[in-house]
Parts: sequence; structure tokens; C-alpha cells
Amino acid sequence: MMKETRMASSAKILLIAALAGSAALAACQRREEEPKPAPAPAAPALDGPVIYDSKTQYATVKLTLPEAIKNAPGLRAPLYADAIRDLNQFSEGAQADLSEAGGGPGPYERTITYSAGGENARLFSLARTNFEFTGGAHPNVTYESVIWDKAAKKRLGFNDLFRPGADLSVLDKALCAAANIAKQARSPGSEPAMLGGQDWTCPKAAQTPFILVPSAIPGKIGGATFLLNSYQIGPHSDGDYWIALPQSAFHPLLAPAYVEEFGGEPVKAGDVTPKAD
Repeated sequence: MMKETRMASSAKILLIAALAGSAALAACQRREEEPKPAPAPAAPALDGPVIYDSKTQYATVKLTLPEAIKNAPGLRAPLYADAIRDLNQFSEGAQADLSEAGGGPGPYERTITYSAGGENARLFSLARTNFEFTGGAHPNVTYESVIWDKAAKKRLGFNDLFRPGADLSVLDKALCAAANIAKQARSPGSEPAMLGGQDWTCPKAAQTPFILVPSAIPGKIGGATFLLNSYQIGPHSDGDYWIALPQSAFHPLLAPAYVEEFGGEPVKAGDVTPKAD
């Protein structure tokens, strides 16, 4: 009797194991049959304009790269990656801020817009406009710039284009003078900005983003446009200033490696601030 009971128990155990194995096999088959998640969208084409935008209840963000980016092979990918990382961080920060505030004046907004500057066979430039609104009286706009060496496929800083140890005081004075001419045209009789001034201070050229200006001589760079934020030389109501200087104002200061890229008169000079749409 005890032997028969043990045999029955063994049979039950084998049956349970068989059923469990069948269930596991069926589950595996179902998982194999389930649709796989869609792959991540491919990166934008390496040439042509690039537009990325995203909107949530917390933040609206957008990136624009111009058609001209195709003229600078090797530049689009790092610019795109840096900007997307910037926008994602902004979106995460907006969610944290507005969630903590219980909603608040959302959504926040940030756009990064690259616009084409001057270029020649070797040098290429872009202006980066950062627009940001997180509540308050008005949005904030800041600028950055990109100077790209097409031959070396590398980004250049101020100290790459200009001679180390060069006396930049002449360039600083030229920028300050041109900025004040533009300021008086917009706000006649206003207090001028000064180098080292107390109220309105002229920016140093080495600390100011700039893009290149084409020359009247084909193939040459005729000058540089410096990008000044509002509040730098006047009240916010005056707006931003894009000040173009001729290359003759700084030609002796250029690094030997790039001096031959500059020559002739710029196609535009003075206050060349883009008009609002």
C-alpha cells in the first residue's frame, strides 16, 4: 500500500513538472510572437537644414541648423549632439521646477538657432542664438559663435585666429566706438558705454562671440561681426547689437596661419543686427 502511494506521488510530481514545462514553453512562444519595440528614429541627414522640436507640459524646445552646415563637413554632428543634450537638460530642469511649484507659469521655452555667418574656402562661421523664457518680465537671449577650419576640421577659438600676446587694445577701442555709434543711433543722447565704465561697459573683443563677414574681394574674409547681448551697453529696451568691424581694424593682430584669409572691405559694417521677423 505504501509502495502504491509513493508511486502515485511520483506520478503527480512528474505531471506537475510536465505541465510547468509546457506553460513555460508557451510563455516563451508568446514572448517571441509579441511585437518588438520600434527602433529609435535615425539621426538627421548629415547635410541640409536640421530642425528638432519637442513639447511637453513642462517645456517647449527647438533646435535649428541652417542649410549652410553642409559646407563644413565634420561640424554638424557635434553641434547637433551638444544642442540636444542642452535642450534635454533644460526640459528636465523645467519639469523639476514646475513640479515643485505645483505648475507655475509653464511651459518653459528654449530655442537654439544657428545662423550662417561669413565663410571662404578655409573658414566657416555660425552664430548661435539662445532664446530662453522661464517666466518673468521678458525672455532672455544670449549668443555664442562657431569658427570652423574646414581644412583642419576643427573649431577655432579667439586665440587661434589672433596672435598670442597681441595688443588687443586697438580692437577693443574699435569695437567700443562702433557700438556707441549704433547706440546713439537707436537712443540719441543716451549715456555712452566705456571700456571699464561704471554703468554701461564696452565688452572686450576676446570675450565676445563673433562671426565672419564676407569681403568685397571674392574668397577673402572682410571683417568680423561681434554679438552683444542686451544690457551690455544699454537698457534692455535698446535690444541686442551685432557690430561688424572691417578686417583692417584687426589685420595686424591675426595669427600668421590665418592672415592670408582676410582682405578687402567687408560687404557690411557697423550695426548689422538682424531685424525681428
